[in-house]
Amino acid sequence: MEKLNAKELRKKEADLSLLNKIKRAPVYLVLDEINDTYNIGSLFRLADAIAVKKVYLCGNMDFPPSSRIHKAAVGTENWVPWEKRETTLEVIKELKKDGVQIIVVEQHPDSISYSKLNPSFPCAIVVGNETYGVKKEVIKEADIIVELPMLGINKSFNVWGSAAVIAYKIIEGLIK
Repeated sequence: MEKLNAKELRKKEADLSLLNKIKRAPVYLVLDEINDTYNIGSLFRLADAIAVKKVYLCGNMDFPPSSRIHKAAVGTENWVPWEKRETTLEVIKELKKDGVQIIVVEQHPDSISYSKLNPSFPCAIVVGNETYGVKKEVIKEADIIVELPMLGINKSFNVWGSAAVIAYKIIEGLIK
């Protein structure tokens, strides 16, 4: 399949013939009120990199079209299926009804290390606000809560970076 570089992605409209050739992973990405447009754009790049089925942008947050998201996403927001929704909780409940395993990325007393993560498919990766994290009512609906070990002085890792580590851990079984 044809691959586009950053310059081509920024300028090229999504081409239906190319879009239909992308084999989508049985993975969803759910963004729970992400504040920073750079993080939103980077999460679109991640979503394209692992070919998610859909990105859900939930609650009070920016969404495409946005020049700031476009700059960080390098145009991938035009190539990834996405939907803006009112609340994360409604999305999680709908996905669970469809048999989707909910994996919340959050520091929590019930979380497991990412190294022990053994997902089932389809699954959804849920990431939260840079300051407040994933909402408590969403965490309660999680099938798995997973976190990254923090070995230095910093308590947490960037939201898109955390999502990337977890996403590639999840799809490693699909790309063997």
